[in-house]
Amino acid sequence: MQFVLNAQKRTLQGTSASRRLRRAGKVPGIIYGANQPPEVIELEHNALYLGLKKEAFHSSLLTIELEGKKEQVLLRDFQVHAYKPIVLHVDFQRVDASKKLHQKIPLHFINQDIAPGVKLGGGQIAHIITELEVSCLPADLPEFIEVDLKELTTGASIHVSHLKLPKGVSAIVHGEDQTVASCIAKKGGATEETAAVEAPAAPAAGAGQ
Repeated sequence: MQFVLNAQKRTLQGTSASRRLRRAGKVPGIIYGANQPPEVIELEHNALYLGLKKEAFHSSLLTIELEGKKEQVLLRDFQVHAYKPIVLHVDFQRVDASKKLHQKIPLHFINQDIAPGVKLGGGQIAHIITELEVSCLPADLPEFIEVDLKELTTGASIHVSHLKLPKGVSAIVHGEDQTVASCIAKKGGATEETAAVEAPAAPAAGAGQ
């Protein structure tokens, strides 16, 4: 999915100038990084607000058209009003096509309903993490990463090392191999009931005397 935002350079700065921008339906922002000076900008509020409501907008490369020049950026931060649907400020980071970047990518879980632990064992899937930090070149940045649960059995887990990452993409793991999802057994399930049935009955009083 491609996102293109139109922006203009912002000449006035400060609290009062930002308030005037917002009243005019604009959002103050900044672009920084890639060994270039930061640029203060303004964007159309409604276009930015609609973008922020889409999952891919937060993890994809974005294109900003600024006075006839296009720049590839990533969304790095934004502030919204405490209770009004108003974006107050937004930060973008430029990307260098030749340098790897670090970005958190959403995980999409598939085949949960046919996982053996759910379909046969009556278990429940627990999503331990919902996004994964990756390293890759900007051109290889995925919109999302699929986590296939079709073989997950009761009591088993999927870890980061089990994921099939797109070509050129590597996971950034801090410490141990992190658990992504687990299938939790249903409380009071068949295992306990079977154990109760198969347990030998206690001998009757006086038996064998």
